Amino acid sequence: MANGHLQEAVSTLKNTKVRMTPQRHAILEYLYETMNHPTADDIYKALESKFPNMSVATVYNNLRVFKNVGIVKELTYGDSSSRFDCVTTEHYHIICSDCGKIVDFHYPGLDEVETLAEQVTGFQVHDHRMEIYGTCQDCKMVSH
Repeated sequence: MANGHLQEAVSTLKNTKVRMTPQRHAILEYLYETMNHPTADDIYKALESKFPNMSVATVYNNLRVFKNVGIVKELTYGDSSSRFDCVTTEHYHIICSDCGKIVDFHYPGLDEVETLAEQVTGFQVHDHRMEIYGTCQDCKMVSH
């Protein structure tokens, strides 16, 4: 599955005339293979042995390109570093309060929340975000 989505992302970049460099491809591949909502620093650390001349700035710049083209979403949570998500369809996140792990989930019942919010408030809604916090399976095991 990840491979098909990776190829789709590569095609999107080519269609928008973004040159595919080895670093760019490696960053994309990392995002699609791990699916763990990494920070730019996480990506840099994972790839630095393969690309010793690559800097954290290179990772950030490439993530910005991916975000502008629409193949990556930037997730910001308070003061912590931005995380990057290669799933760009509407979905929600549940976040472990202990280790920071982020897991995707979709709940179709929430699809209508924007329409309801518009009807109730008169606002024109552009977007919404919901985060759920808890303790992941791994951290639950450690605490018992």
